Amino acid sequence: MFEAVEELVAEHADLEKKLADPSVHSDQGHARKLNKRYAELTPIVATYRSWKQTGDDIEAARELAADDPEFAAEVKDLEKQREELTERLRLLLVPRDPSDDKDVILEIKAGAGGDESALFAGDLLRMYLRYAERVGWKTEIIDATESELGGYKDVQVAVKARGQIEPGQGVWARLKYEGGVHRVQRVPATESQGRIHTSAAGVLVTPEAEEVDVEVNPNDLRIDVYRSSGPGGQSVNTTDSAVRITHIPTGVVASCQNEKSQLQNKEQAMRILRSRLLAMAQEEAEKEAADARRSQVRTVDRSEKIRTYNFPENRISDHRVGFKAYNLDQVLDGDLDAVIQACVDADSAAKLAAA
Repeated sequence: MFEAVEELVAEHADLEKKLADPSVHSDQGHARKLNKRYAELTPIVATYRSWKQTGDDIEAARELAADDPEFAAEVKDLEKQREELTERLRLLLVPRDPSDDKDVILEIKAGAGGDESALFAGDLLRMYLRYAERVGWKTEIIDATESELGGYKDVQVAVKARGQIEPGQGVWARLKYEGGVHRVQRVPATESQGRIHTSAAGVLVTPEAEEVDVEVNPNDLRIDVYRSSGPGGQSVNTTDSAVRITHIPTGVVASCQNEKSQLQNKEQAMRILRSRLLAMAQEEAEKEAADARRSQVRTVDRSEKIRTYNFPENRISDHRVGFKAYNLDQVLDGDLDAVIQACVDADSAAKLAAA
């Protein structure tokens, strides 16, 4: 069992030698790549060594137990420890999403339900901002179109990790399961009869692409400028500061109007465009992969209702994994860990089964 891990142990040792060579660090990009791979392999190697050592300890304890029955209890403890290490190692060997340590651009769009949907989009934005604050991530609203009642017709926010990222704890690793249609059931602020309405908002999550991830030919871009619209600001409705960028080969469009200058809006729109192109490339690659390698937690099909927020029952339900809890008020205040972990666990179980 785990014979293939020996190759990873050898790779880990080779990386350690390379990183000890000062000349490697003259190329910062290459050094970062080596460091990233080294960090990925370290917990696997450490767990594997503990697993092997525990096996040796079990054999020694069994020999001693043949002469002294008191060692029999130690054998049971060691066997339990080895089972735990076996499961941990299996989880560590689950194929990782190469984008797991990336930051993301999260977009929330009001859907069916008019003003109530826009208010719900505002609630979702607050939920994600609070969650990011809880886990120590940095957020930046890139562009937003507010509704008349204070919600959002459309809002895009960049979410970034701070400092060293633990495996599986990156922004994309946690938030990629949020993409889809979120449904709300409650009495809207605009309802005078007290009737419960159902409306929805869409969430789109894409890993934020660096320039090295996606090569964009400037000749493939059509850039349009126009006057921004919406409440407030000296530049609103007075200057052509808003920017819309169209990637002609794919038809992907990104726009931004929040910043005061046309140059700033262009830079923000390019961030969104690169991330959408990266997501498109990853989705195409996923479609070509074998069915056994695909996750049962569908993060690509965003036309599917993935979650329901039921206010009268204070209930939140994730329809993909059967998760249900009655702490909706806490979830909307940013306590999302249990909901997300249910998706992570289901995804890992599916990948383990496929492996």
